[in-house]
Amino acid sequence: MAQTPGPGGWTMPVETGPPEFLPILDIPEPGRQRRLTVFFRWLLLVPQAIVLWVLSVVAFFAVVIGWFAALVTARLPGPIARYLIDYLGYDTRVIASASLLIDSYPPFSLRQRPDFPVLVQVRPGHLNRVAVFFRLILLIPAAIVSSLLGTGWFVLCFFIWLWVLIAGRMPRPVFEATAAYLRYRMRFYAYVLMLTSAYPKGLFGEEPLPGGEPAASATRPLVLSTLGKVLLAAFLVLGLAGHITADNADFDNGPNDTINTAPAR
Repeated sequence: MAQTPGPGGWTMPVETGPPEFLPILDIPEPGRQRRLTVFFRWLLLVPQAIVLWVLSVVAFFAVVIGWFAALVTARLPGPIARYLIDYLGYDTRVIASASLLIDSYPPFSLRQRPDFPVLVQVRPGHLNRVAVFFRLILLIPAAIVSSLLGTGWFVLCFFIWLWVLIAGRMPRPVFEATAAYLRYRMRFYAYVLMLTSAYPKGLFGEEPLPGGEPAASATRPLVLSTLGKVLLAAFLVLGLAGHITADNADFDNGPNDTINTAPAR
């Protein structure tokens, strides 16, 4: 129980809940990748995309039911939380493979396998009912950031794919920026799915562990180099430019209906 100072120097005890758990993403250091699997990567993931779409439909209805339940109980029902955790992990594993962060093919399994290189840790718990009620409004800033990052990565994806195809591995700065994007995306979806009350943060990484303590993985902590931060910022800028260009194109291709005022003959 914390003590909050009040007027006159007196203190008032305040109930404090457990700290928010920010979802964790573990990805190993970038290594060699088979050029053949890199060449056909996105084609090979088509079946995964179909499965992921089906799972997302179920997740949508699970979130709707879970939203009403969270308004009443301030937490997700156990079965819904377990399914959404499995769905989030499945989605993250597929996107990690699609973004060339790993060379392993994701298994067709909702359950997280400890031997797979991509691991997601989420701890559903108490939710603020007000934040649940206004969840769609609160997630707008994070949704914009996630969308800009995804669009920016997509703009550069061909060049990233070509580099990995030729070199057989992803350059470290590209790995850092891509992993930062994937981790932020995972945290954003965890917030959307009400698996955490922690708002997405830590986009530009963390400081190295003190005292030379070994890291748990390449993304825990995620320490970005200067080039990695520059590339991540480039994702945001290119994403913004991409959205502006698309909006202008939609405007230019809009209806050009004109009223014919010429007299009929």
